[in-house]
Amino acid sequence: MMLEKLKQTFTVTEVKEQKKNLTFFTVPKEQMEMMLITLRDHHDYKHLSFIVGIDMIEDGVFKLTYMLYNYETNHSFGIHCNIDREKAEMDSFHHLWEQVGTYQRELREMLGINFEGSPRLEENLSLDEGWDGPPPMRRDFDTKEYSNNTYFQREGRVNYDPREYMREQLYPTFPKTESDKLLNGGGKK
Repeated sequence: MMLEKLKQTFTVTEVKEQKKNLTFFTVPKEQMEMMLITLRDHHDYKHLSFIVGIDMIEDGVFKLTYMLYNYETNHSFGIHCNIDREKAEMDSFHHLWEQVGTYQRELREMLGINFEGSPRLEENLSLDEGWDGPPPMRRDFDTKEYSNNTYFQREGRVNYDPREYMREQLYPTFPKTESDKLLNGGGKK
């Protein structure tokens, strides 16, 4: 009912009622601020629970989700909008909720999304000061390549295949090869 009313003013697509008190939908980037203001000021979705970003590399976009909560109805809306991955910019909504700045700093740091006008945007929350690598939560970030190019290999250090190492640690008597199975009675009990 409320969504039908919102559809009269906004371009609302991809509506999905996840459960009785949780609904997701998508609006264009250009309509996000007015949607947030409308839900907050006219429909009592006063609480911004969080903002998250997902790297949809196959589609060339980042999907941002703004989660709003209404205390009276115990209902949450997850409002999605897609922004171009190559020109990753979004309007800053720090003037609507104070905590937005923290979420925007995290999204800038981890995905490289710029929120023009957001205060303290260049402050790192999780990464070391002076981080000069690409945003580490982008799906095209190669952790192994970055580590190999950034850190030196210490003498005496041994690298293990994680699967083999864990198998040896958890199941030391388990036969490793087909010939080991034959030597141990063919794997029969």
